Amino acid sequence: QVQLVESGGGLVQPGGSLRLSCAASGSIFSINAMGWYRQAPGKQRELVAAITSGGSTNYADSVKGRFTISRDNAKNTVYLQMNSLKPEDTAVYYCNADLFDYGLGRKDYWGQGTQVTVSS
Repeated sequence: QVQLVESGGGLVQPGGSLRLSCAASGSIFSINAMGWYRQAPGKQRELVAAITSGGSTNYADSVKGRFTISRDNAKNTVYLQMNSLKPEDTAVYYCNADLFDYGLGRKDYWGQGTQVTVSS
């Protein structure tokens, strides 16, 4: 089995910063892409940022220039540095990993989610 454990969410004022982390562990053979999604109340889950094993990145237009995704392949960990946060960034943030599981083959895994609230 594979687990994704997120950390780093919380309450921050507009203009502030947070750094999210997501560590994957378990029966992992290799990890392809890792990413962060978010879901605000009453809205669909949306992609925030993604990064491939080679380091190529993709961002939602709404976060370009403010958020930076990175990963440590040796630690199977992905990070999301969020700067200049806005109230509209408030959501539950979910980590995602597209990986090869020793027992199940290629599979998509999700973390449990971490709340980010931007408010004064």
